[in-house]
Amino acid sequence: MTKTLYLLRHAKSGWDDPVARDFDRPLNKRGEKAARTIGQWMAANGVTFEQVIASPAVRVIDTLDGVWAGYGRKMEPTWDRRIYLASSATLLDVLREVSDEHDSVMMVGHNPGMEDVVFDLVPDDGSSPLREEVEVKYPTAALAQLDIDIDSWSDIGKPVALLKRFVRPRDLDPELGPDAE
Repeated sequence: MTKTLYLLRHAKSGWDDPVARDFDRPLNKRGEKAARTIGQWMAANGVTFEQVIASPAVRVIDTLDGVWAGYGRKMEPTWDRRIYLASSATLLDVLREVSDEHDSVMMVGHNPGMEDVVFDLVPDDGSSPLREEVEVKYPTAALAQLDIDIDSWSDIGKPVALLKRFVRPRDLDPELGPDAE
């Protein structure tokens, strides 16, 4: 059996917005647009999932609001504080707790944990050009799809995943790329 894991990094947050805690930083305008754009791409490309697990940080909440606006459907996530700025080991622990009734899950969180999950699950054997793209950069609002050869979420952790898709906002709209103003 195969489980499908979508890893969505939060969209670009606003560093100009004075907030007391990093946890409370909202998205900037570019981040809002990127979240909607990724949501639209997900809808157009048949991306589906049965559960969403997300960090409760403001920028993740805002990202999901934008994704749902573009996706045309809203799901109520399971908010898990452990995901906030978590390591890959912690993220994998969270995923091991997912019910096996769910074959497809989206986790929404932060880097470097999100990209490290890709590195931990996708073999580094040269067979995945997309893994090399992640090695270059896992930008904000990027979405990775991993098909994992496991029967149970509790078995997650070995490098047996196929990185099927890696979509960055700049791939969909050049105005969302690093050189855009």
